[in-house]
Amino acid sequence: MFSEPSSVLKDELKSKSKCVNKNDKLFNSRRSKHTHSIAKEYTPRSPSSVNTPKLAYSPKRAMAELRHSSSIGGGATPSPRKRDDVTSPLSSDSHPPHDDGGRDRHPRDRFRSLLSNHFQLLDDSARVYSHNFKILLFFITILAFAGMFTVYSVISHLNAPYLCTKDGITLHCPRVKEPPSLWENPLSATTSWKPCAEKRIGAISDLPEANGTNGYIFIHAEGGLNQQRIAICNAVAVAKIMNATLILPVLKQDQIWKDQTKFEDIFDVDHFIDYLKDDVRIVRDIPSWFTDKSELFTSIRRTVKNIPKYAPAQFYIDNVLPRIKEKKIMALKPFVDRLGYDNVPQEINRLRCRVNYHALKFLPEIDEMADQLVARMKNRTGSPNPFMALHLRFEKGMVGLSFCDFVGTRAEKALMGLYRLKEWPRRFKDGSHLWPLALQKRKEGRCPLEPGEVAVMLRAMGYPKETQIYVASGQVYGGQNRMAPLRNMFPNLVTKEELTTKDELDNFRKHVTSLAALDFLVCLKSNVFVMTHGGNFAKLIIGARRYMGHHQKSIKPDKGLLSKSLGDPYMGWATFVEDVVITHQTRTGLPEATFPNYDIWENPLTPCMCKA
Repeated sequence: MFSEPSSVLKDELKSKSKCVNKNDKLFNSRRSKHTHSIAKEYTPRSPSSVNTPKLAYSPKRAMAELRHSSSIGGGATPSPRKRDDVTSPLSSDSHPPHDDGGRDRHPRDRFRSLLSNHFQLLDDSARVYSHNFKILLFFITILAFAGMFTVYSVISHLNAPYLCTKDGITLHCPRVKEPPSLWENPLSATTSWKPCAEKRIGAISDLPEANGTNGYIFIHAEGGLNQQRIAICNAVAVAKIMNATLILPVLKQDQIWKDQTKFEDIFDVDHFIDYLKDDVRIVRDIPSWFTDKSELFTSIRRTVKNIPKYAPAQFYIDNVLPRIKEKKIMALKPFVDRLGYDNVPQEINRLRCRVNYHALKFLPEIDEMADQLVARMKNRTGSPNPFMALHLRFEKGMVGLSFCDFVGTRAEKALMGLYRLKEWPRRFKDGSHLWPLALQKRKEGRCPLEPGEVAVMLRAMGYPKETQIYVASGQVYGGQNRMAPLRNMFPNLVTKEELTTKDELDNFRKHVTSLAALDFLVCLKSNVFVMTHGGNFAKLIIGARRYMGHHQKSIKPDKGLLSKSLGDPYMGWATFVEDVVITHQTRTGLPEATFPNYDIWENPLTPCMCKA
C-alpha cells in the first residue's frame, strides 16, 4: 500500500493535470470542427464516445495519465508502420475499432483514411473509365471495318466491268451518263471487255509428235455458209478433245442452196492451218496410206453416227476415241450441233472462238469486194454517213418453214399451203391444226417480221426517213408488193446488186456461198445491224460484233412485244413509241454473260473475252 504523496508532489501533479486538461480541450475543439465535416464520409464514432460525461479530476487518474503519456512519449517503436499500428486502431480495415476512452482517432489515421478512400474512388473511376474505353474502342473498330467495307464496295462498284444481268426475260443493264445514240452503244458500256481468244504469241505447243496422234477424223460440213462455219469450229474443238488429227473439212452440197463450193473456194486454207498449228494438227487431205477413200461416209465401220446433239466433251472421250484408236481414221456423221457449250472445258470454247474470229478468214478477193461495198454505203450522200444493215429473213423457204400466218390474199395462202404440204408433209398433214398453232407462235414472237413491221419498228426507234439501209436477204416472198411499206418509209434501201456492176459480181456468182460471204462482211462492218428472225447468220454477226468490243449496235427485236402492240387497235402511236424505245434499250448487243442464256456464237463474252 502506497504512502500519502507530499505537498510538492501534489502541486506538481495538479499543475500537470491542468496542462493536460487544457491541451485536451484545445485538441477536442479542433477535432470536433473537422470531424463534423467528414463524419458522414468516414467510419462513425463508437457509441461509447457519444454523450460520454466528462470525468472529474482525481489524483489517481492524473497519475495514470502521466504514466500513459510517459510510455507513449518515451517508448520507441521499431518502425513508423509499427508505431502507427500501435497508436492507430483504424490504420487498417482489417483491425477492429478500438475504444480510446472517449477520444477520437489520431489525426494521422484520419489523413490516411482520407487518402485511402480517395484512392479507392480513383480506382473505381479508373475501372469504369477502362470499361467505357473498351466499349468505345469496340464500336470504333466496328465503324472502321464498316467504313473500309463501304469504301471497298464503292471502289469495286466504280471499277466493276459493265455487265448486264438477266432476270427471266428482262435484261437489266447499268446506267450510263451518255445520252442515247441511234448509231452506237454508250462508250462506257464498251470499254470493260476485250477479245482474248487470239493466238498466243510465243506460246509453247502442247501437241505430241506426228506419230503420237490418236487417229484422224473427217467431217462433212452441211447446210449453208454459216452452218458450215459452225461445224468447222466444232470439228477443230473435237479434234483437240481427242488429240486427233483433223482432215480439212468438206463443204457438203446443200439441198436448198444447191452449191458445190469447196473449202478453198471461200476460206484461206494456208492461214487456217498455220494459225492453229499450236492447237490442232490439220492436214489437207486423207492420208495416202488409206487407199479406200470411198469407204468413208459409205461404210458403217468407218462412220460414227450415234453422237447426240450438244454432246459433252466426255462423250467423245468415252465413245468416239476408242473407235478412232482402233480404226485410225473415222468419219463423224452427222455433225450439226454435235458439241455442247456449257458442258465442255472453257479452253475448248476459247479454241472455238479462235477458229471463228481469227483462223477462218475469207479469201482476199472477198474481203476486198466487201470493203468496197461498205465504202460505197458510207458515202452515198456525198459525205460520210452511217448506215444500217438489215437482215431480212422473209424468203419463201423461211415463210413456209415457220408455219406462221401472214397477211395475204386467199390465193397466196392456198399456194403457201400446197408448198408446205410438198416440202414438209409430216408437219403439214391436212393443215387444219396450223391456224391456232400459227396464232400461238406469233404471240410468242417466233415468227419472222414482215417488211412492213420492220419499217414501223425502226420509225418508232427514231430512225429518220433518210437512213441508208443495206438489205441482206434472198428473194423476198411476195416481191415488190411485200417490200412496198418498208421502201415507202425508208426509200434509201439498197442491195449488193444495186451497189455493184454486173461484171463485179460475176466472179462471185459461181458460188452461192461467196455472195453470202459478201453480205456477211457488209453486215459485220455496218454501224447498226438489225435482225428480223433467228438463224446462224444473225447469230454469228451479233457474236462477232460483240467480240469486237460491243461498240456497234446489234438490234434484236422483241417480236412478242411488236406482235402484241401491233395487234392492239386501241394503242396510240406515242404509247407504242415509248414501249419500243424502252424495251430495245438493252437489246443492242451490250455485254452480258454467255451461259445459260446464249451459245458462244451469239455471245462469246464468258469464254472468249477478258476484262479490259
